[in-house]
Amino acid sequence: MTEQLADHFRQIITGLGEDPEREGLRDTPKRAAKAMQFLTHGYEQSLESLINGAVFESETDEMVLVKDIELYSMCEHHMLPFIGKCHIAYLPSGKVLGLSKFARIVDMYARRLQIQENLTRQIAEAVQQVTDARGVAVVIEAKHLCMMMRGVEKQNSSMSSSVMLGAFRANQSTRQEFLTLINGR
Repeated sequence: MTEQLADHFRQIITGLGEDPEREGLRDTPKRAAKAMQFLTHGYEQSLESLINGAVFESETDEMVLVKDIELYSMCEHHMLPFIGKCHIAYLPSGKVLGLSKFARIVDMYARRLQIQENLTRQIAEAVQQVTDARGVAVVIEAKHLCMMMRGVEKQNSSMSSSVMLGAFRANQSTRQEFLTLINGR
């Protein structure tokens, strides 16, 4: 698979008018192939294997919030990175999820060709599925290089997306508590 991807990158380099045998580019096709495989390794993961039984019985029924989980993804429209942070909250109903699993869920879905809106929903639905929570809220804030480096070239633009499930969608005060906590007010 790496060699096949490397051949494609070699063709791209040639198509751009460069010489893939030039000293600085000689190993670039293979390096680019390996980088692309790493940046999209979420396709090789499943939610079940990632969680690996790290759901625990708990009497906690108050909001649990994990803030500022860094994320790196690739825009499916231009194959350029978007970089940001994810905030996840849930209202447990007898089960809690191991803390590191939130970051792993974010990474698994972010390491696929993606749009931010879908990424936000996938994370929320995954947390809901594994915890059977009364509600899940996810907000992602990200900067998109497809908007910063090309096209309109707006360096300070960012995008926020949210998905509210269960009690976060139905109850305005629960939603407001979450938004207040992530905004530090």
